[in-house]
This record gives sequence, structure tokens and C-alpha cells, in this order.
Amino acid sequence: MWLFAVAGLIALMVVVGGLTRLTDSGLSITSWKPIHGALPPLSIAEWRQEFDAYKQIPQYQQLNKGMSLDEFKAIFWWEWSHRNLGRLIGFAFLIPFLVFLARGMVERALIPRLVVLFVLGGLQGAMGWYMVASGLTERVSVSQYRLVAHLGLALVIYGAILWTALPLWRETWPMRKAAHPLFAAAVAVVGLTFFQILLGGFVAGLDAGLTYNTWPLMDGKFVPDGAYAFWLAPFEDVTTVQFNHRMMAYVLSAAVVGLWVVGWRRELTGFASTTSNVLLGVLAFQVLIGIWTLIEVVPIPLAALHQFGAVALLTAGIVHAFALRVAAEK
Repeated sequence: MWLFAVAGLIALMVVVGGLTRLTDSGLSITSWKPIHGALPPLSIAEWRQEFDAYKQIPQYQQLNKGMSLDEFKAIFWWEWSHRNLGRLIGFAFLIPFLVFLARGMVERALIPRLVVLFVLGGLQGAMGWYMVASGLTERVSVSQYRLVAHLGLALVIYGAILWTALPLWRETWPMRKAAHPLFAAAVAVVGLTFFQILLGGFVAGLDAGLTYNTWPLMDGKFVPDGAYAFWLAPFEDVTTVQFNHRMMAYVLSAAVVGLWVVGWRRELTGFASTTSNVLLGVLAFQVLIGIWTLIEVVPIPLAALHQFGAVALLTAGIVHAFALRVAAEK
């Protein structure tokens, strides 16, 4: 339950991080204060000090010049909440871990893995600041490369914690020497989902969702003009980035549907059958929300729901893969 709770906080962190990006709030705090930064400004003088620091960066000078202190507070609170949720996750992991460790409740084989997960969490905080720093001198937003790296590391930590927690959920799980034949395919689906979320990170990092707001065609064509115009286009060109995200959505959808069909033909039962159906249902939800978000030109509530759907789809894939790891072939 402890690990599931931490995983839930990380999932929330991903969604809050997405909202921070959507509201252009990520650069509102221009310094990294791991301890002192836990407290927000407590006086009007401190608020003005934070605002004056924000006025020195290109985002304010080129995009938000003339904004009021109240408008600054609105974006400040998003970034402050995001950072403090990260601090909460660190304490939520470390304190129970030390308590369980002191009581001898942690299996010896799990200790190194849990230590590595905690270290990765610390690196994630450093990666977050590395990302923010990219937007403080010359850019008006953070580097899309660093944003995707920050997102990807969060998902790796999330998936590792979930995979660690699942075998502990029930002591009766039969950890078989040989997994179900569909296990490898389920792992591949998890990999495709992870890759698709990273592609979505590039879409968010470049605001690529604000263009080509029609579906299934882009500017009246399946393959839009200008796609892959230069070798870094998959990472820096809004046309190519959105096209890639769409194409991978089709590939991922086909993979999930194919996995479900084969599982149905092999007559999966019990937990494996349930997780297969859930995975298919979450995919359908995510695809519909993604199309809706695009057509409506990325309103924040729909975009946040789409980001939540991405985490839900990754979760469903991981749980289904685990179900096939412990399932016997009929």
C-alpha cells in the first residue's frame, strides 16, 4: 500500500507538471531552493522580490511584460505546487522506508532496488531544475529536450515502483518460471505507450497541439507538407512532431487491439482477462480524449484529462503485463 500510494503521488505529479506547462507557469520561480523554497512568499515584499526576479527573464520581457502581481501569483502557485509535491513524494518514500527498514519489514532482496528508486527520485528533482534553467536566459520556454527527459524519468520511476509493488499486493501470486506467451507482447505495448508519451512531451514542449486542429487530416492531407523537412524535425518542427504523435497513436492502438484479440482467442481468464479488457477500454478513452483535445485547440481541462489518460494507459499496460507474468496458459 505504501508503494502504491507513492506511485499515485507520482501519477499526480505528472498531471500537475503537465498543467504547469499548459499554464506557462514553469519559469515563474527562477531559483532552486530545495529547503527554503518549500515556503511561499509570506509578505508583500517577498512577493515583489519573486516578481522582480521573474521580470529579469526573457519569458516576462517578451511574452508577459506588463502583467500584474496578481497575474504573476496565478502562475507562481502552479510551479510552487509542482515543486512541493515533489518534496512530498520524497518524504512519502523515505520516511516509511526507514521505518519499515528499522522494523525488519523489508525483504533483503528489495532493499537495493528501493535505494536506487530513492536516488532516482533525487536525480529527478535535479533534472527538473536543469529543465527550468534552460528557459531563464535566452528562451521564453524550457527546452523540449529537457522537458521530455524530465517526463521520461518520472515515468521510469513510476513504472519501477508499480512493478515492485504488484508482486507484494498478494502473497498468493504464483510467480511462475515461465510467463504466459503473451507476456512479451504486453511488455512491447508498455514500451510503445512510454514512447508515445514521450512524443506527447515534444508536442507539449513545442505547443504543437495548437496547430493542425483537424482530424484525421492535417491541413487537408494525411501527410502534411513540410513534415521531415530537416533532420531534427522530429524534435523541433511542430508539423513533424504532431504527425509523429498521431502516427504512433495508430500504431499503439493497433498493438493494443491486436493484443486484446489474441488474448480473447487464447481465452484469458481471471485477472489477465480483466486487465486485458481494462487496457482496451482505457485506450479507447485516451484516443477519444486526444482527438477532442486537438479539435478544441487544447483547452486546459481536456489537455489535463488527456495527460491523466496517458498515465492511466501506461498503468493499465503495466498491470496487464504483470497479470500475464503470473498467469498460466490455458
